[in-house]
Amino acid sequence: METTVPTREPDRLLAVLAPFRPLEVVVETCPFWPWLYDLLVPAGIGFHLAHAKALRAIATAPQKSDAVDARLLARMLLSGLIPEAYPRSADQRELLRLLRHRTALVRFRTRLAGRIHSQLHQQRLSLPREKLLRRATRAWLEATAWPRLTVEQRAIVTTHVELIDHLTPLIRALERRIAAAAAGDATAPLLATIPGIGPYRSLLLAAELVPISRFPRAEHLVSYAGLAPVTRSSGGHTHHGSIPPAANRWVRGALVSAIPSHVRYAPTSPVTVAYEQLKARLGWRVARVAAARKLARVVYVMLTRRTPWHGVPAAGDVRDEVQNSHVAPTTSFC
Repeated sequence: METTVPTREPDRLLAVLAPFRPLEVVVETCPFWPWLYDLLVPAGIGFHLAHAKALRAIATAPQKSDAVDARLLARMLLSGLIPEAYPRSADQRELLRLLRHRTALVRFRTRLAGRIHSQLHQQRLSLPREKLLRRATRAWLEATAWPRLTVEQRAIVTTHVELIDHLTPLIRALERRIAAAAAGDATAPLLATIPGIGPYRSLLLAAELVPISRFPRAEHLVSYAGLAPVTRSSGGHTHHGSIPPAANRWVRGALVSAIPSHVRYAPTSPVTVAYEQLKARLGWRVARVAAARKLARVVYVMLTRRTPWHGVPAAGDVRDEVQNSHVAPTTSFC
């Protein structure tokens, strides 16, 4: 039986599916999968979220239509070939909206600051990027930069400074909400024991990685975060390439951006030691990604064992996870 149900008629969709219970459905990752999940799962219908980028069979099909895709998805589900993504609950999605709202505003503010820097550079004026957002810098802009800027450059700088001043309190309000949510989360306080990881990063990692049981080994988490180089083997030769673009960019961004702070606050940790060694040999960019990869393995051990950064691992044998993280079973993480 094939039929089409408009998205504005959810009750009709449940009525159409009622005669086929028990039932399993497959939905590709797309903007509207959350409302289908919230509609079908409470009704006792099994829900499978298929990773759209991994559905190569559909992407390369000679004929493309919704009906063809639906039949092919059904066959793939029957054969156990669906590349499943993890469907997050409504509460998890709401938490991620809060975190990504803050990220969007911060990126917008950074772009505004970059445009101000562009105008300053055109007049041979230089200012460290982190100082531009400080109130004390306004006096420098007025006394030193202003006389050397053209009329239009002054208008650009004035507009962008006003937008930054409007965004900053909005971002601070979001950060207060994030700090409160992190304090009440079951996992974020554990991750916040890692030097360089505060409320935002700890809550983001908790929201993206829990439940950690989705990852059988630390390498699976590293791959999920896109921190494992692409490996190609042929004819007995193995080549390690660049970092893959298709991954959870939120987890990767949180781990990579945490490295500078971690190095500053934990100068003797294994992650910092690895970073400094690779930095001297390969440069800071490669070293930062490699250190983030090592930090991801440590995060896996912490979440699996529910052990804080400075804690001693709890009783029990998880040698596989510990060995994959290069942490001795009786050694603290720092």
